[in-house]
This record gives sequence, C-alpha cells and structure tokens, in this order.
Amino acid sequence: MENKSNVTEFILHGLTQDKTVAKACFSLFLLFYAAIILGNLLIIITIKTSRQLNSPMYFFLSYLSFLDISYSTVTAPKLLYDLLVEKKTISFVGCIAQLFAGHFFGCAEIFLLTVMAYDRCIAICKPLHYTNIVNKHVCGWLVAASWVGGFVHSMVQTLLTIQLPFCGPNEIDHYFCDVHPLLKLACTDTYIVGVAVAANSGAISLSCFVVLVVSYAVILVSLRIHSSEGRLKALYTCTSHITAVVLFFGPCIFIYMRPSTTFAADKMVSVFYTIITPMLNPLIYTLRNGEVKNAMKNAVKKLWSRKV
Repeated sequence: MENKSNVTEFILHGLTQDKTVAKACFSLFLLFYAAIILGNLLIIITIKTSRQLNSPMYFFLSYLSFLDISYSTVTAPKLLYDLLVEKKTISFVGCIAQLFAGHFFGCAEIFLLTVMAYDRCIAICKPLHYTNIVNKHVCGWLVAASWVGGFVHSMVQTLLTIQLPFCGPNEIDHYFCDVHPLLKLACTDTYIVGVAVAANSGAISLSCFVVLVVSYAVILVSLRIHSSEGRLKALYTCTSHITAVVLFFGPCIFIYMRPSTTFAADKMVSVFYTIITPMLNPLIYTLRNGEVKNAMKNAVKKLWSRKV
C-alpha cells in the first residue's frame, strides 16, 4: 500500500463533537447494533432449522441477513468506540480495509437484492417452472455471483483510492473511511479518479435498479391473470422486498451516484444505510410474513426448551 504518502493515520471527525450528544448516540446505536445482530441471527437460525422455510426466497433471505450483520459490523463497532473517546484515529491500512469491506458487503447486498427480485419475478410469472428454473444449484451460483460482483467492485474502488498520494491534512469529516471523503484529502487532482469512482458505483446501481424496475413491471402485468387471493399474497411478498430495496438503494444512490463531492447530510444518510436499514430488514421480512413468524416462534421455543 505504498502510495507516496506521508500519512500513516487518519483522524475521524465522527458524528458529533458534543460529549453529551455523543453519550446519547452511543446508547442509541448500541441498542441498534444489538438489534441488528440478534434480529438477523434469529432469521438465519430460523431459516436454517425450519423445514417449512426451504424455498429459494428464504435461502436468499438468510444470506441477506448475513450481509446485513457483516455490513453493519464494518462501521458500527468503530463508531461506538469513537463516540466514547476524544481522539478518533484510524491507521492508513485500517482505513483502506474499512473502505474495502464496506464496499464489498454493500455491493454484494445490492446484487443480492436484485437476485431476490428476479426470484420473485420467476415465482409469480412462471410458477409451474419455478422449481426447475430457480433450483438449489442456480441459487448457489446466484449468491456466489453476488459475492464476486461485490469483490470486483470493491477492488476497483480500493485500487483507485490507494494509488493517490496523501500528504496532509489527515482529518476525515466522517465517522468511517469512504471514497469521497478520502478523495478530498488527496494532494493531487482527483477529477478523473472521482469520475471513475462515480462511474463504477453508478453503473452497478443503475443496472441493478433497471433490473429491479423491469422485474416488478413484469410482476404487476402478470398479476392481472391471478385470483384476488393470489394477487394479495404476491403483493405482500413483493411489498416487503420493495421496502428493503428503497431503504437501501435510496441512500446509496444519493451518496455514490454523483461526482466526488461531500454534503453535510452525508453522515446522516450513511447512518441510515449502514445501521438503520440492517436493523429494519428483519422486521420488514417478518411482520408481513406469517410463515417466518410461525417458524421463528418454533425456533425460539426449541432454543428455550434446550436451555431449560
């Protein structure tokens, strides 16, 4: 990672400089992070132990929960620690590692949400051929493709960043290391790199968004020939996924599909997609899904009976 830099560490400004507000934020985000871990772990355990939840939709949901835990863990523990200390530092290597991991898990989640839309489209539009088209082998390849896509995207973003020289200042006006705040600190013209970064993120976000829109357009058209009960069941399932997509894609598009600039609202928007959305996803996919709720109750009963 030698990049002609004399910066060995970065100073993070964090969410707030006010100690009272910081303590309040620590308590709040600690609860949020605990909810992320417990809620998503419960979904993973429920799906892995339940015989009823063996369809591809729940297979993908278990990996979405794993990604939510991983993605929030990239930033949340460091955020919680920094809320309690006065000097918020991160090494150059640690900063680059956080940037890589954040983009890796975040992009993998974008691809997985797109795969889940494709899965719902096939399930609703071609129910008789669904098990043949989206079989276990295909599911495994689709999840693997999401991981590979996330890795390639993250490698591009990371390589574009580490080849820049950082001569100082070394203060990042954010609570974690990300591309745009780092580009501001580079002691060289970053216009071309900024365009490449935006193009990389933009191409992925835009292509996935197009696939999502087309998938749900096809679903809405095909629902016209279904019964009222079938339409309601399909809409309940799709509504949960659309909600998760909007909550994740909206903030990501705001942050990454633009030139290399930073806004005052970036921190709050980042909190939304790194902490709030991973916390809400378990609720989104369980509150409107009777199968998952019943399976969760059974899973909790089994765990409780084992302890007793």
